[in-house]
Amino acid sequence: MSYSNEKAVAIDAVRRAVQLCQMVQADSIQTSSLEKGDRSPVTVADFGAQALICQQLAEEFPHDPIVGEENSGELKNPEAAHYLKQVTGYVQRFHPDADSAVVCEWIDRGGHDVADRFWAVDPIDGTKGFLRREQYAIALALIEDGQVRVGVLGCPAMPRNFEHPHQDIGMLFTAVHGEGATMMGLKSSTAMPIHVVAEGTHVHLRFVQSVESAHGNAALQQHIAKSVGITQPALKIDSQAKYGAVARGDAALYLRFPSTRSPDYREKIWDHAAGVLIVEEAGGHVTDMLGHPLDFTSDYRMVKNQGVVASNGAIHEAVLRAVSEV
Repeated sequence: MSYSNEKAVAIDAVRRAVQLCQMVQADSIQTSSLEKGDRSPVTVADFGAQALICQQLAEEFPHDPIVGEENSGELKNPEAAHYLKQVTGYVQRFHPDADSAVVCEWIDRGGHDVADRFWAVDPIDGTKGFLRREQYAIALALIEDGQVRVGVLGCPAMPRNFEHPHQDIGMLFTAVHGEGATMMGLKSSTAMPIHVVAEGTHVHLRFVQSVESAHGNAALQQHIAKSVGITQPALKIDSQAKYGAVARGDAALYLRFPSTRSPDYREKIWDHAAGVLIVEEAGGHVTDMLGHPLDFTSDYRMVKNQGVVASNGAIHEAVLRAVSEV
């Protein structure tokens, strides 16, 4: 089955969401945020980006459910009225006739119920990175029969080359199942194939992990990386941009293990689906920390999995052995 239309729509939706996020940053010297029930931040850009993506998906694929990270509950609180007004204003730059009620409706099209075919959207993965004006990603994936079929990552702050961090900023990663992975500039229409780092290329034999230490077990991750021969300091970046870094060969390994403070934590589909396909289509391999394939069918939380290991493939079994020994 061809997914060319789904890919084109996903790319366009992510690009529009990127534009909204950049508008918010351009207008705000200090971007403010609300706090969700889990104490994680959510910004005007998170809500606006999800509204745009959900509206476009519903228009193009009206029968496809959407599993999204955000909902409009926080925005409907009276004390958040000014946030709702701001969100609506940004969405109106793309849809001038949309009012606040319509914008909330679009946001809430992103529910939490998985299906045989559905879209997973994270309007801003790495909100703290967005607030710091560092790495963040707009992530969109189509999942059908439990398999990720299309994945798109918009990474507005990611340079083409981390060795030149202030040049050629803003990357778009795409993948379709069975068709390979590509990367292009956010303002470009020319995509180039990307591949994971080859075995024996020691200059990029490093691993990538979250900036936020609370997002994983940093000590265990560093131990595992060293045990498989990775001695260079970790590349620390926020969001699914880490998957992009592995897919294009900046690093050979991405580890995300549950924090010792929340050992029963389970990852959410929207935090990984797009990146997983991009790494695998670039020649890499992704499992949980026990070697099981990631399950995208049971729930919006990946309840059957624990942790994530994304690698160039060549070192994957060695990583899993090291985990089992620990």
